[in-house]
Amino acid sequence: MTETPYVGDFLKDSPKNWGKWGPDDEVGSLNYLTPAEVLRGVASVRSGEVFTLQVKMGSPGGDPVWPGRESIQRRNVMDESFFERGEGDETPGGAHYADDVATLFLQASTQYDALGHVWYDGQIWNGFDASTTAGDMSKASVLPIAERGVVGRGVLLDVARHRGKEVLGKGETFTHDDLLAVAEAQGVTIEKHDILIIRTGFIGSYYRTTPEQFYDGFLEPGLTYSPELVQWFQDMEIPNLVTDTIANEVTFEPGSGVTLPLHNALMRNLGVTFTEIAWLEDLADACAADRRWTFLYTAAPLKVVGGTGAPVNPVAIR
Repeated sequence: MTETPYVGDFLKDSPKNWGKWGPDDEVGSLNYLTPAEVLRGVASVRSGEVFTLQVKMGSPGGDPVWPGRESIQRRNVMDESFFERGEGDETPGGAHYADDVATLFLQASTQYDALGHVWYDGQIWNGFDASTTAGDMSKASVLPIAERGVVGRGVLLDVARHRGKEVLGKGETFTHDDLLAVAEAQGVTIEKHDILIIRTGFIGSYYRTTPEQFYDGFLEPGLTYSPELVQWFQDMEIPNLVTDTIANEVTFEPGSGVTLPLHNALMRNLGVTFTEIAWLEDLADACAADRRWTFLYTAAPLKVVGGTGAPVNPVAIR
């Protein structure tokens, strides 16, 4: 049995953007999204249709989350039943109200990863020391991303539809060459600084089955690592990768067994922001219907100080 290599050795020749935007940068490749790129995104709007891309939080059957995390736990702390029992404080004028409280994993819904979320060799994005993650993230947290916001031209690449499938199979992979083939078939060109939105059908499949079946033999489909793929992301100056999977890449790199190497190769090293668990079914159906695969993409995760990630409800405007 071949031993899984250490990720630092596996990615020893991986390119880095550390220092490209200065020694204090915490948003990485989002720097590519200049005002001109925002206007390029606006120019792709044709019909004014609006699609929200967050999955529902607190669905009765649970929410799709990474194994080991839990769905949001929400409960009412005030509603009409409190007043009926005489436990609610009456307000002047007699208005009643409802209130609730929630406990949640910040990465247990559609969410942005902080650039410092994953690392190796004791350094996170931009060369900050990994000790800055202790207690909270004092460097490269989700807050700078949230304060900046993400706006640009989004392009949907429907890999599942291209392969004639409702959902890709467990561990089914694709490369940047496959993405280019999908784009060609869809009649769209991936341009520099595009926000890549990739549909596998995986999150959509969660709602058509049981949690037990969904997590059985858990192995997500997705992009698979290669030096050529990383270089393509670097050359195309991709600012943001968005997918309808929980981790944006195949769970284990097939050749080496390394877990989630693109989190390090793209996010840690190049500063590409990751948006995971996106709801793409409705948007994909609309794009397929009129063969328009580009749109204005806009998103801003919650402003969580020191957070490793935060929920977000991205909006695509066609």
